[in-house]
Amino acid sequence: MTGLRNLIRRNLWMFFRDRSAVFFSFLSVLIIIGLYALFLADTQVKSLKSMVGDATDIRFLVDSWIMGGLLAVNTVTVSLGALAVMVRDQENKSIRDFMTAPIKRTTIVLSYIIAAFIIGAIISIVGFAAMEIYITLSGGEWLSAIAVLKILGVVMLSVLNSTAMMFFIATFVRSTSAFSTVSTITGTMIGFLAGIYVPIGVLPKTVQYVIELFPTSHSAVLLRQIFMETPLASVFQHAPAEVLAEYNRVFGVEFIVGGKPLSDQWMLLYLASATAVFVVLSIVRIRHMKI
Repeated sequence: MTGLRNLIRRNLWMFFRDRSAVFFSFLSVLIIIGLYALFLADTQVKSLKSMVGDATDIRFLVDSWIMGGLLAVNTVTVSLGALAVMVRDQENKSIRDFMTAPIKRTTIVLSYIIAAFIIGAIISIVGFAAMEIYITLSGGEWLSAIAVLKILGVVMLSVLNSTAMMFFIATFVRSTSAFSTVSTITGTMIGFLAGIYVPIGVLPKTVQYVIELFPTSHSAVLLRQIFMETPLASVFQHAPAEVLAEYNRVFGVEFIVGGKPLSDQWMLLYLASATAVFVVLSIVRIRHMKI
């Protein structure tokens, strides 16, 4: 345990000593929120008005929808950025020293994952706070204490899942330049896979199936349901149940499997199972990695 604790402390220090990396990790959250406010918000509002008319709290609902998805995406991009420490270790051969030392490779894997999880959790919580402030400044309401606790729980599981998933991918990257390319591709694709830029329900069925298999999309659904509980009831209070069900399906507020919405328990179990799978794959990958 001492070896694991020392490696975690070392990985955290390596990340936070790079002030520019820390700064841009926080800045990326604010940039995403700003891009949404400038380019996506009005489009979503117009789309919703076509469904329910000039109902109250439409902007509140739209802001809650996008912020739930952005928070899920943020857990992936931040966790991946935190793993730059491991990639640098591979590039400068520092990881070779760890693997030839009397330390289990499992311990090395866990040290990177736990350190990246801590970093991802901190920055994601800051991002969540910024999103809440944006929602309230735009005319929305603060979440209840219970809702905040639920979101923090989902965020922690999502960060853990994202870290395990991104770690496995990062083990195939041996240079910082290649890692930069992977980060760019991931940042571009993740928004589509989580149904942020384009509502899931308007995509082809095959693409929808792929999205439903992607763990982060389940995080997005869980977070949206918590963020949107109050404005959803307000906006659709006079609308037919069929209209609400269609909105939930099209905009990814629910995943429909076998004609029924997938339960929160199943989505949480799926996230936990996917996390365990990627941790095991990462351990196997490290054990067979040539040094």
